[in-house]
Amino acid sequence: MNFLGLPKWIHPHLFKNKQFQDLSSGEIDILKTAINNFKHEHPDISVVIPAWNEENNIYRTLSSLSASKTKYKVEIVVVNNNSSDGTQKVLDTLGVRNYLQPIQGTPFARQMGLDSARGKYHLCADSDTFYPPDWIDLMVAPMVKDANITGVYGNYSFIPPENQGRFGLWLYEKFAGVMIQIRKKNREYLNVYGFNMGFVTEIGRNTGGFKVSGTRVYANIVGSDYENEAEDGRMAMNLKKAGNLKMVTDSRATVFTSPRRLLDDGSIFNAFLNRAKRQLKGMRDYLSLF
Repeated sequence: MNFLGLPKWIHPHLFKNKQFQDLSSGEIDILKTAINNFKHEHPDISVVIPAWNEENNIYRTLSSLSASKTKYKVEIVVVNNNSSDGTQKVLDTLGVRNYLQPIQGTPFARQMGLDSARGKYHLCADSDTFYPPDWIDLMVAPMVKDANITGVYGNYSFIPPENQGRFGLWLYEKFAGVMIQIRKKNREYLNVYGFNMGFVTEIGRNTGGFKVSGTRVYANIVGSDYENEAEDGRMAMNLKKAGNLKMVTDSRATVFTSPRRLLDDGSIFNAFLNRAKRQLKGMRDYLSLF
């Protein structure tokens, strides 16, 4: 991935220097019209997004998803996880199909989304992430082609903070890419993140869903990157009971997400060091079956 800047497709969805309340009526109407194309009553694919206090991020995510080029019938669903800001107003204004999950935590929000999804295939997205035009079709393609593929996951890059370049983030992504390859043999579930994964809906339900022993919170909560069992990793482990996982490596499926969890460590450099230390501690487990 280019370390110099962002791809062209992402720029129309950035809405630079604008909060949702700053959008013009024309911009809102364009968004509503685009989103309306992703409200099929009998969808092939459900794209499900949990959201907690994301009024000034989620419309950007929805903008990118509603620009998708797909041959499938798709529904976009948002689970409002008891937000205390204007997230619900954004969803209502844009006419997005949504549900309220009053129990706080990403496992509860994702599970409600799974229970409510109507598509044969289920794609997980996040409300601080941008999705390229071919993401939907590229993500479901392995599952459509091979019934033994029960779940998929993809590559990701980070959007740099305001007035900063991507070089440090690019280096971090390269390190993460190496670790992904190392973990694929023995700890592949650690490669699967909820902002860029998918699965066959019924298999996801029947093998245990997103239910975990703890409760993980959101990336926009400082200190959220802790060692509780993650619902995305649990889903990946469940999916492997019924088949195989497949990594989608096509660059056209790379999503761009917020670096705010990395910045909780104070800087990209600190985030790199802290995560490198954790990964090196687990290296014996990653390599034990090689």
